[in-house]
Amino acid sequence: MTVVPITSPDLDASEVSWFSALCSDDYQFLGVPDDDLRSSWEHCSAIVKRAEAQGFRNILCPSSYQVGQDTLSFVAGCAPITDSINFLAAVRCGEMQPIMLARTLATLDHMLKGRLTVNIISSDFPGEKADSGFRYQRSREVVEILKQAWTQDRINYSGQVYDFKDVWTDPAKPYQQNGGPLMYFGGYSPDALELCGQHCDVYLMWPETKDMLAERMQAVHAVAERYGRTLDYGLRVHMIVRDTEAEAKEYAEFIVSKLDDEYGQLIRERAHDSGSLGVSHQTRARELADQFGYVEPGLWTGIGRARSGCGAALVGSTDQVLSKIEDYRKMGIRAFIFSGYPHLDEAEHFGKRVMPELKTCSLPHVYGRVPDGTPATPLGNGARV
Repeated sequence: MTVVPITSPDLDASEVSWFSALCSDDYQFLGVPDDDLRSSWEHCSAIVKRAEAQGFRNILCPSSYQVGQDTLSFVAGCAPITDSINFLAAVRCGEMQPIMLARTLATLDHMLKGRLTVNIISSDFPGEKADSGFRYQRSREVVEILKQAWTQDRINYSGQVYDFKDVWTDPAKPYQQNGGPLMYFGGYSPDALELCGQHCDVYLMWPETKDMLAERMQAVHAVAERYGRTLDYGLRVHMIVRDTEAEAKEYAEFIVSKLDDEYGQLIRERAHDSGSLGVSHQTRARELADQFGYVEPGLWTGIGRARSGCGAALVGSTDQVLSKIEDYRKMGIRAFIFSGYPHLDEAEHFGKRVMPELKTCSLPHVYGRVPDGTPATPLGNGARV
């Protein structure tokens, strides 16, 4: 198994993140709606606060059209109720005009004092069935415009989707320096790898066998190398950790004990990424799994029976889970986004058992993006009313 190099010197620390279920993805029993766990400001912000208390360094706030919460508004609301945790805000490219998006994200970054990271999403809008090449081209243009807005005085951009000439950018300067918030990105097609290798900072993967993950890392590393860049690598995976392996496996069976597979299929199919290449790889992992749903020791694919996207969990004792995480770290993975059902309870299980054994970091700080104090605001020459 080939190891991919990590970009910076703090090699023994990982960014360990949790997940706030804005996308109506919280259950005691998978596929069985629970009013107490529905997507609401009260519930999802409680997950954020629990994650921060358990020492998680970042939290993924997803984007979906099945949500009760708007991602960027939710992150803004969390700014005054948190102190240390970063926010990985999912942004669906094209949903907002890119210059306005640059200003919105810069404002959030100031509200959070540099605790913002951005997850670039390229999936369809409701009612849209765009060609994959077009969607990634649109995302590429959004990312390139964001970078201009955050690092230059003016935007001059001519693309297939967007065309801007001499647009002043003072309102769009983020709190973070040296390029603004880090960009996290996931995608499997050649167009996706090209975009990530050229422009993004962290390549996110969904759970597969370690050999498959290593193959994916090598593919995007080769693209980044062509541009003279190196990337960090991230793994998004669910978590079931208990004192013993038997207890963890028993809980895994418990959360799917009331699942109707036809309803689980409906949940998967109504997601806007249900036809993506990444989702097809999660389906393939389930097909390769044994009769109990394990595609390799400790990696259980049962989650994907009722969920599009990330469809597998690490299942085991504290020592077993720590061993799996260390294996991933040795491969070159440094960013981890965990979650579990219900998210409040599993954050505490993981926080109590595993977090004390991990050395963690904040990647924006590792990359030198966060200044010691509020950066000076440039004098603007934009329009005044």
